Formats: sequence, structure tokens, C-alpha cells
Amino acid sequence: MATEANKKTAPAAKAAAPKAPKAAKVAKVPSPPLSTASAAAAAKEAAHGFRRKMVGKVVKDKMNKTVVVECVNARRDPLYGKYVRSKTRYKAHDETNQFKVGDHVEIQEHRPISRDKRFIVVRLVKKFVEE
Repeated sequence: MATEANKKTAPAAKAAAPKAPKAAKVAKVPSPPLSTASAAAAAKEAAHGFRRKMVGKVVKDKMNKTVVVECVNARRDPLYGKYVRSKTRYKAHDETNQFKVGDHVEIQEHRPISRDKRFIVVRLVKKFVEE
């Protein structure tokens, strides 16, 4: 008899289980109108997501359509408090071979272009001037 009572209450227990509350919908606030260039840039960034941008110095330009950019990162040592500089070199795509050794450029993450290249040169920050 105990088994008959369990069989009768089991379906009722399943039906009485509370359902999870649904997430509240968030209303989108319309943004102010953008210029065509900034609207295109915003749409492109939304399509690709966040991409890192770094500023560095061109250290090599011997390869065709490629430059090696050295980015310096300064971080604080957690134990001693001194600032430690670390240098990282990235190969970046330079379509027109316009950037030369010594130029300061901004690079941005990109889809893999070759085995080592995952960055493209976005803009020239400062031209190298030989004295």
C-alpha cells in the first residue's frame, strides 16, 4: 500500500515544483545619431568584438608587408614596488610597406594573417626623425 501512495504523490510533486523566474527584459535606449565614419567604425567593432590596441616602436622592416613592433609594458612589482619594464615583439601587417625602423605605430589585433602575424598596423603615431 505504501508503494501505491508513493506512485500517486510522485507526479503531483513534479507538477508542484516551482519554475525559475524569467529574466527581465532590458529596454534599449536609442543612441544619438553618429557621423557616417564613426557609425561604420562602431558597426565594425560590434561585429568583431573587442580587439586590443597597443602602441610600439618598429624595430624591423626587412620583410615584405610585415614589420616587427616592440611594445613596452611597465608594471609594478608586487613585492618590491618597483616598476618592471617588459618588452614584447609582435609581427604586424603593413600592406604598403610605409613604416620604417624607429617609427611609433599603433597595432590592433586581427585574424591570423600568417603563422606569426596576428596584428595589423592601424596608424602612425610618430614618425622617426634622424638628427
